[in-house]
Amino acid sequence: MTAAKKILALCGGVGGAKLALGLSHILGNDELTIVVNTGDDFDHLGMRICPDIDTVTYTLAGIVNPETGWGRADETGSFMEALDTLGGEDWFYLGDKDLALHVARTHRLGAGQSLSQITESIAKRLSIGPRILPMSDDPVATMVETKTGTLAFQHYFVRERCEPKVTGFYFDGIDNAKPHPDLLALLADQALDSVIICPSNPFVSIDPILSLAGVREALRDCPAPIIAVSPIVGGKAVKGPTAKMMTELDLAPTSVEVLKRYRDLLDGFVLDERDLDDLEQIKSLVAHVDVRDTLMLTLDHKKTLARAIIEFSAGCQ
Repeated sequence: MTAAKKILALCGGVGGAKLALGLSHILGNDELTIVVNTGDDFDHLGMRICPDIDTVTYTLAGIVNPETGWGRADETGSFMEALDTLGGEDWFYLGDKDLALHVARTHRLGAGQSLSQITESIAKRLSIGPRILPMSDDPVATMVETKTGTLAFQHYFVRERCEPKVTGFYFDGIDNAKPHPDLLALLADQALDSVIICPSNPFVSIDPILSLAGVREALRDCPAPIIAVSPIVGGKAVKGPTAKMMTELDLAPTSVEVLKRYRDLLDGFVLDERDLDDLEQIKSLVAHVDVRDTLMLTLDHKKTLARAIIEFSAGCQ
């Protein structure tokens, strides 16, 4: 009988959710905890929206829109059509079924429940086994500094379609936000097998988690190997503006630059096979390197990659 694993994944939205799904299929429900970025969270039309948590939730529940990687499958848009006729803000699409989650969350937050309690309850309702854990129960807002001014992340990402040139980022509220205590407890757990930094945007998905007080220190002291999976494939981001952001920040859109952001934390790095030109430099920056096809187009591919990463991490002690 194979010994039980204990895996912690740090995750953003679409790309991270894909790997989280693969991990969920090869690990037992009690073996996987997914800590999700909440810097994207914002209030819209009186509702609390948590885009990364929702993407991970819908993905693990098997109800995510397969075409976009976010939102619910088989969605309808009657609410948005009616809102448009009334002159309401319609730049952030909210499907009719998706609205139910936002309404339920907002109501429960108003009743005094924490975001982690609500997330756990919704996951159980949707028959999700692994634990989905917000990085913090305190609000943090990712702000994008651009050449035309500072924008809240969703205004940059959705309303402005990532068009403004990025000059930097900061996380409003980060100084007062506490990491979820279970995150710190897991990082100190001697039974933890590995920490996997999913292939998510390093600036706006992973950095908010790492910027919480004590998290970087806890990762440095963590007894388990820490592995990062590059979100760059063939010099491009599979989804989202990662490569564009890097270029605008005068960084080459390469896995090398991604690795440099985590190098003080990592024991191993997973490089996509399309980026072999970076291999020698990657090897000079981290002790263990694995080269894989990281483009997760099917469920089988997600499971294969997840299994390979776990096996790789076991050799990075």
